[in-house]
Amino acid sequence: MPPAIETVDLVKEYGDLRALQELSLTVEEGEFFGLLGPNGAGKTTFINTLVGLVRKTGGEARVFGQDVEDDYRQARDAIGLAPQEFNVDRFFPIKEVLIHKAGYHGIPKDEAADRADEVLKRVGIYDKRDERFDWLSGGMKRRLLLARALVTDPDLLILDEPTAGVDVQLRHDLWELVTELNEEGTTILLTTHYIEEAERLCDRVAIMNEGRKVTVATPDELKQRGTDTISVRLESPSVATRTVENEVGVYAHDVSTTAAGDRSEVQVRVDDGGSTAPKLLHDLEEAGYEIADLEISRTSLEEIFVDLTRSEDRTVTRSSAASADDDGSGDEQEREQEGVA
Repeated sequence: MPPAIETVDLVKEYGDLRALQELSLTVEEGEFFGLLGPNGAGKTTFINTLVGLVRKTGGEARVFGQDVEDDYRQARDAIGLAPQEFNVDRFFPIKEVLIHKAGYHGIPKDEAADRADEVLKRVGIYDKRDERFDWLSGGMKRRLLLARALVTDPDLLILDEPTAGVDVQLRHDLWELVTELNEEGTTILLTTHYIEEAERLCDRVAIMNEGRKVTVATPDELKQRGTDTISVRLESPSVATRTVENEVGVYAHDVSTTAAGDRSEVQVRVDDGGSTAPKLLHDLEEAGYEIADLEISRTSLEEIFVDLTRSEDRTVTRSSAASADDDGSGDEQEREQEGVA
């Protein structure tokens, strides 16, 4: 089977702005794949290219082997999109919204009605089926976007910031639902600003910055790129940093000391805190220090993400790329009515 998503040197330009810069990315069938990056990184432009809302400038993009432009109908029928923005017809009952959506994909009306009931039950808002979109709470609106994405029974589910602005309980409900969908065989592409969300849900994540792929790895592999910090409290009012460096500098990236009342704290940054801590304690005790407490902390995935995407000279900024990244409005002429619905 071909990959669920495959892009090769994908480029999207808005005048002088390059929102996607030769992006090559592969998402295997059945994966739960995360797409992370700061605002303006190109995440939504990438999604809009896959679903036909944006026309690529160069390169290749395929969904289950179907070119997103040459084989638009087949590629689009394989995708269910839950967008970041609420783009729902507000004048129809939500069940009718789902029936209309299914109809755009050639699903007969009776079958579409059955599917609408099924997905409304699955996302937990079946009892609201006869209400209009405007009458729903914010959390229910998020559930409806997911139901609309699912009504066509897609092989690829794309979730663009699905838990933005929702409460903790709904976030966990949605996590449970999308995990079930993935276990049933649905490939999922998730964009999120919640690092915890990506760490908890995704098999692999791609980090984007300035329209480029920075890296692709599992959450565990990313965390291994970080370092451990060993914090040791000493029964001593003051400790000379140079003295400590002489004891542990051989295996430490960085050493710092602080005084707190009648105690001092030494922080040592190392690659592997578990194996280094015993030697550190031994060396400090040999140097005459009395150990009061010890703690080891690992660099968080969020800290690694910030480090990987930090740039002093950003070529794509939030102000210049807002239309290109957040809603695809730089290519409004290319929007497909069916894709927006």
